[in-house]
Amino acid sequence: MTWWSDLVASEPDFAARVRACFAVRKHATMATLRRDGSPRISGTEVDFGDDGQLRLGSMAGAVKALDLRRDPRVAVHSPTEDTPPDDPSAWAGDAKIAGRAHEEPPAEDGSHRFRVEVTEVVLTRVGDPPDHLLIESWHPDRGLRRRERR
Repeated sequence: MTWWSDLVASEPDFAARVRACFAVRKHATMATLRRDGSPRISGTEVDFGDDGQLRLGSMAGAVKALDLRRDPRVAVHSPTEDTPPDDPSAWAGDAKIAGRAHEEPPAEDGSHRFRVEVTEVVLTRVGDPPDHLLIESWHPDRGLRRRERR
């Protein structure tokens, strides 16, 4: 299993840039799978813990938590900001984290907490000069890869 701390240890600069994308706003978007296999999109808060773990939470009985109990596959997309029109390369980009959710004991109020096993992390931003996208992806078995899309 690979955790957020493993990414931080292997690619600290990349991990910091991904984390900064998640810090631009409080609410991220999470995708889970419904019982019939169709996607469910929900708002969520992402916690990059001091213990090196990435966690997601939800209110007690939330359907997104029930989805994760049944099928732990999850994807989280960072909040986004518009690309600065006068300097597109200054945009930090947007980040996506895919993985498997592992439920932890509930909080006192019954809310759900999940620790995320990381299977892929992607950061997409405008290149410099701003005539292409720069896509960086990290996978536990491949490490960090960079590619340009024109």
